[in-house]
Amino acid sequence: MSQSLLNALKFLVFVGLGFGILYLVYRNQQAAYAADCALRGIAGEECSLLDKVLRDFRGANFWWLGMTLVAFCISNVSRAIRWNMLLRTLGKSPRFINAFLTINLGYLANLGFPRFGEIVRPAAMARYEGIKLERVVGTVVVDRMVDVICLLTLTGLTLLMAGDRIWAWVDENASVSDRLAGLEWLLTSAVILTVGGLALAWFQRRRIMATRLGGKLVTIVRGFGEGIRTIATVERPGRFILHSLNIWLMYFLMTYFVFLSFGPTAGLGPEAALTTFVSGGWGIVVPSPGGMGSYHYMAQSALGLYGVPGEDGFSWANISFFSINIGCNVLIGLLALLLLPRINRSYTPT
Repeated sequence: MSQSLLNALKFLVFVGLGFGILYLVYRNQQAAYAADCALRGIAGEECSLLDKVLRDFRGANFWWLGMTLVAFCISNVSRAIRWNMLLRTLGKSPRFINAFLTINLGYLANLGFPRFGEIVRPAAMARYEGIKLERVVGTVVVDRMVDVICLLTLTGLTLLMAGDRIWAWVDENASVSDRLAGLEWLLTSAVILTVGGLALAWFQRRRIMATRLGGKLVTIVRGFGEGIRTIATVERPGRFILHSLNIWLMYFLMTYFVFLSFGPTAGLGPEAALTTFVSGGWGIVVPSPGGMGSYHYMAQSALGLYGVPGEDGFSWANISFFSINIGCNVLIGLLALLLLPRINRSYTPT
């Protein structure tokens, strides 16, 4: 099987996963919406959830949705500055515009193929700035490690602020408790297998390094490790932390601005926005294009904790998902795709 055909099949699988989850969420909400319409005496043919979503989208406050785009751009400015701080520890002086545009190019790539942006982003930066790819990848890993720490911290803050509400919902849904127990077993097994595999590789390291492939892997790992170690040698740790906080503050504001744009959520406070933001953030971790489907499910579930009906939660998730992905990722990502070759045509990296 050719590589291009294999990549096409992978793309179809992940896109299918995203659409599959989205369809299941839609189908369940359509059934609930139809039942609610029946109770209110509304005819079935006048009770389409899709029509409601389109009406809600048209009725959203586009000024607040525009502010979402502004917050997204500000977050990427901080991300570009933070990434360049890591890259400068490698003895390079990358341009801000290259960092900013390659980050947006990576977001665009993620919409086509889950996590593909984590390859496109460092590859484009390595090409235009003349840095070894494995070293750039190491800095991207550091970048994502910091993001994971921030997401875990915000998850902990959410549990402190809304823990009673969340655990009451878990207790009311026995099936959820069973699934969480099964997930804990799965994660424990994955950790044991990973540790065992690493231990086996360590004990067989001499044999592995003696092969041609092993030598190549060692070279890649060393460059990768050099990229990761950049976190310990960054020049201004305080500035690095400040930009990290600003990235996630802007992410939160993106959720809050979408709250303000939509009538059923406009009156909810910061706690509800934080819970929805964190829940939706974990939904994006699922390998589907941009978190399609999984983001809808997680965000809608979080909104349900605050009394937002399922059909309104589904509308909000669609407004948020498509505004951010089309208005931000696609628009700015396409600009990056067009601008990067032009602005680097006569550029010599330093």
